Amino acid sequence: MKIGINTRNLISGKMEGFGRYTYELTKRIVLNHPEHTFYFFFDRKFDPQFVFAENVIPIVVDPPARHPVLWYIWFELRLGKVLKKYAIDVFWSTDGFINLRTEVPQIATIHDINFHVYPKDLPTSVSYYYNRFFPKFARKADKIITVSNFSKSELIKYYELEPTKIEVIYNSADEIFKPISEQEIKNTRSLISGNKPYFLFVGSLHPRKNLQRLLNAYSIFAKENNAIDLVIVGSPLWKKHRIKIPEDCQNRIHFTGYVDQEQLAKITGSAYALTYLTYYEGFGIPLVEAMKCGVPIVAAYASCLPEITGEAALLCDPFSEKEAANQLKFLLDNKVYQEFSEKSISKATSYSWDKAAIQTWEVIASLYNRKKS
Repeated sequence: MKIGINTRNLISGKMEGFGRYTYELTKRIVLNHPEHTFYFFFDRKFDPQFVFAENVIPIVVDPPARHPVLWYIWFELRLGKVLKKYAIDVFWSTDGFINLRTEVPQIATIHDINFHVYPKDLPTSVSYYYNRFFPKFARKADKIITVSNFSKSELIKYYELEPTKIEVIYNSADEIFKPISEQEIKNTRSLISGNKPYFLFVGSLHPRKNLQRLLNAYSIFAKENNAIDLVIVGSPLWKKHRIKIPEDCQNRIHFTGYVDQEQLAKITGSAYALTYLTYYEGFGIPLVEAMKCGVPIVAAYASCLPEITGEAALLCDPFSEKEAANQLKFLLDNKVYQEFSEKSISKATSYSWDKAAIQTWEVIASLYNRKKS
């Protein structure tokens, strides 16, 4: 079988979200199935580390597509020709974008439809493109993979899709995320927060990540508690999005920017707790990263987060800064802290990239067999 995969998000040094998802699954699937040939479609010069085995054929398809006009050129005008040229049997897009004209069977991973529910959180041109084309992608795709039952319900609700068209396959976290030693915690904190314990946020600085309310909630917490700082890991996704740092705790909030996986595992494992108040999410990989490290979690009671965390998180209204601050205070109780640390470790066993890769391959193989017959 010849499997084409949209690997535009495999960019060295910028592996967040879609890139991490693409990396973890494609690497496993390629290595598990040496009898098949995988065509990786990049939109720029690629890093050789992403050619995982001899059965991977990397193809650069111009132009580099990071703008709605270029998305259209890449997916509608270029991709269809490439699929035909290489006689692709099944095409899988790891970020949901597909070609609307090809007869090649296609699988779209649609992680969530935040752009439909909160269109104003994105630049106008991006929001317009997503909301115009993703309903078409969802209808055109032969099969859809999504990453939570919440996202599946949203796709059914807003796009009126048949439930049987959608497969839920949970994400996971890199194996490098695990509990770390007290000495490693001490070393990391000395570099990140001046030896102080810290709450942690990980993610792109996007409006739906609700970072402004997290900062405000932390400010409320910090007025009564000076022992714990706040560390923000991530980079702005859209330049227009700005956040305001509360003046009363500016010296206790630390921004790291983007960090690589090895650094992130140490920073996560050294955190006092993960704070994740995003009000719309398809899955939330940082949640599982924290779980695997045994780090307690304070998360929003919104979208998929209760589904993904189960009983392993203290939940709060993402729009109530006071409620979020109270949950941060609640974790200061040693008994509560230990309880949620243990719950994190336990819940982490629910998620596995190996399992996700097997399930994803089953979708690819079943679609190929269905079309072949």
